[in-house]
Amino acid sequence: METYDALLASITPVSGETRTILDPATGQPVGEAPVHTVQDLEEAIAAAQAAQPAWAALGHDARSAALLKAADAVERSAEELARLLSREQGKPLNGPNARFEVGACAAWLRAAAATALEPETVVDDGETRAELHYKPIGVVGAIGPWNWPMMITVWQVAPALRMGNAVVVKPSEFTPLSVLALVEILNQELPEGLLTAVSGGREVGARLAEHPAIGKIMFTGSTATGKAIIKSSADTVKRLTLELGGNDAGIVLPDADPKAIAEGLFWGAFINTGQTCAALKRLYVHDAIYDAVCEELTSVARSMPMGNGLDEANVLGPLQNRQQFEIVAALVEAARDSGARILLGGNPAPDQPGHFYPATLVADIDNSNPLVAEEQFGPALPIIRYSNVDEAVAMANALDVGLGASVWSADPAAARKVAGRIEAGTVWINKHGAVDPRVPFGGAKQSGYGLEFGVEGLKALGVPQVING
Repeated sequence: METYDALLASITPVSGETRTILDPATGQPVGEAPVHTVQDLEEAIAAAQAAQPAWAALGHDARSAALLKAADAVERSAEELARLLSREQGKPLNGPNARFEVGACAAWLRAAAATALEPETVVDDGETRAELHYKPIGVVGAIGPWNWPMMITVWQVAPALRMGNAVVVKPSEFTPLSVLALVEILNQELPEGLLTAVSGGREVGARLAEHPAIGKIMFTGSTATGKAIIKSSADTVKRLTLELGGNDAGIVLPDADPKAIAEGLFWGAFINTGQTCAALKRLYVHDAIYDAVCEELTSVARSMPMGNGLDEANVLGPLQNRQQFEIVAALVEAARDSGARILLGGNPAPDQPGHFYPATLVADIDNSNPLVAEEQFGPALPIIRYSNVDEAVAMANALDVGLGASVWSADPAAARKVAGRIEAGTVWINKHGAVDPRVPFGGAKQSGYGLEFGVEGLKALGVPQVING
């Protein structure tokens, strides 16, 4: 186990250009991140190409054993990683936040190691025998976001390594320290050159997406950037897994118990202070219980403390960057100006340090309002009234994204029927955003394509090969 200072020192450059990373809660420096260049990327890719064949030759069992040791290494430095994550990203240590994220890193590493992927006999009729196998791709490029920087990096890295690939990671420019530290810890148990994080700007990401030696790109982020990656990757016909923007709908059926579901609704929407791709971002509630749901949800939201993530009492933190703060503030103001009713929040303190925007609930809002139609990616939830389920489903399906959705009801069978009508990659019943390393996860429409997690996630990091005969 490393101390926090030793961990930070291990990723602090001794030479070259650096960039100061600021704490979004205080504005104070967290550390210095290297500004890697395209040449640094080329060197990382060359090292990955050199290391990959021997790693692939080890076989699944040996690679899985290394991933289990990597998970142990993460757990040995869990508190130090969580503290760095809290300071850089802003999320509190407690609640479903920094410690939770670091714990998920270990859990996903172990799940990738434990998930079986055997050759599949497709046909064996006495005349023809065909087996489906999955071979390593080679070098995988992993481009991650700033909202769950460590966890999503592991979502990309763990199955790629398990399948015999090498990986070059490009972290977000907003949260490079967390990913650099995580990779430093993982590399305690991995061969040299197999996994490298390159902390550069857009030119590094663009080169990674087009590089002829990269066989696959895994990307989590905005739909606009995903489209650019698709274009950049076209000339080399790269495989892609894209988890892009979402504007997840939740539908509360009239038989739901407002008090019983209020806390689940809250965390579905406000986990990581709303900065989650698959968070609940627009809530449709039936007339019959609309006021009661608004009241119960407001009561829960009012009780959740927000502040500096290193304060153990807090469960909500700041927005990670000022750009995102301004987006949320503008959308809430547009809702207010339209005549929507602010139930809670909407009033950030003007002189408060950091990017704190209060938990905000907005009622009596039109479905076409920008706060509903655009992904706010922050702590502001619009609550839309509906009169019949057909209307709610139509509104939920009206947008061009479909990452996740949820249905809330006292009757799970009735909820599942409604869920089947929603255009989204995952629809949860009486919960929202509950990902599981055993369960495939991916988007519909412009929320991306490709599956992560479980057996399907492993297959996505391999090249299928049929052996016929």
